[in-house]
Amino acid sequence: MFDTLKIRSDDMPSEMRLLLDTYPREAWEEHPGFKEKTRHWLGAHRMFRRLAERVRLDTETYLDRNHTPDEFAGRLSYYGSALVGNLHGHHGWEDHSFFPELSTADPRFDLGLEVLEKDHADLDQVLDLFTRTANRAIKLIHLDEAQARDEAGRLHEVTEGIEAFLARHLADEEELAVPIILHHRLRG
Repeated sequence: MFDTLKIRSDDMPSEMRLLLDTYPREAWEEHPGFKEKTRHWLGAHRMFRRLAERVRLDTETYLDRNHTPDEFAGRLSYYGSALVGNLHGHHGWEDHSFFPELSTADPRFDLGLEVLEKDHADLDQVLDLFTRTANRAIKLIHLDEAQARDEAGRLHEVTEGIEAFLARHLADEEELAVPIILHHRLRG
């Protein structure tokens, strides 16, 4: 199911991470240009990773029969909606505000921008697939639990794909953007 979508699996080309050697990830927090706005942006990324993991783990718990159908439906509705809504809002803000700021500050950002924007378009497809699959599972819980479990199995595959996608995309985004932010002392 998830494999029908064309999701980038290769590393972002090294020329797109030009400043990462000068500003390695392990030194970001100590850099004087690392400000609260950047900390919040990275915090949002951590939240997305945790929400994707939560949805996957809840699906596994339901499939292992350790959540009642109603518990699973409630948790899936709550955490799934939080994941989808927050990712859409966050990436919309990045595309329309944050990325243009970085591009204006440093044209080297443009080398990776096309890759990140393609990722955002692909993420829209992934989130649509997740939403459709999750909604089917929730509806089936009230109609036919055996079919709901089958759909939850498909949902589990999608949630694993979302986690893998976010791991790749968010790390690339961070390793492209944060060194530029630090280099130019942006977002202070």
